[in-house]
Amino acid sequence: MVELREFTPADGQLLAAWIANPTELLMWAGPTFTWPLDPPQLAAYAAESATGLRRTWTAQAPATAEPIGHASLRLDPAHPTARLGRVLVAPTARGRGYALAMLDQVLTTAFTDLALDRIDLGVFAHNTSAIRLYERLGFTCDHVIPNVERVNGHPWSANQMTLPKSTWTATN
Repeated sequence: MVELREFTPADGQLLAAWIANPTELLMWAGPTFTWPLDPPQLAAYAAESATGLRRTWTAQAPATAEPIGHASLRLDPAHPTARLGRVLVAPTARGRGYALAMLDQVLTTAFTDLALDRIDLGVFAHNTSAIRLYERLGFTCDHVIPNVERVNGHPWSANQMTLPKSTWTATN
């Protein structure tokens, strides 16, 4: 349903266009970036993706090659694990099942091609649609970090989720 290709510096313009405000930026990447998401930050992100410590993809619709999503794995150089993050579906492509298809491909790559043993992620606790998606893929909540961010006077907590290869293998 989707194809993954390596993220390129030119794809940064897509990310900037898909993220409409500071709150969406925080939801997408935590406190890593500052608003507005600008070319120097995107160039640094692309450079990090080229180091081998991060695998970063742009998802595209196979029939049209239209970019419809983005995902990233930050690899742990000391262990066969990674942290999934920066998952985003283009606003015009949401609600069509692309997130599930994209993440299924990312997990297949992680557990087969990269031979990882476990994938972890963090997701804000109020992002229930993302949590349901991750649970559908087999992730379970390890623990909750309370009050990691404060937005418009409201505390945000973060669910820390994990997916061992054995769990993924049993369902795929």
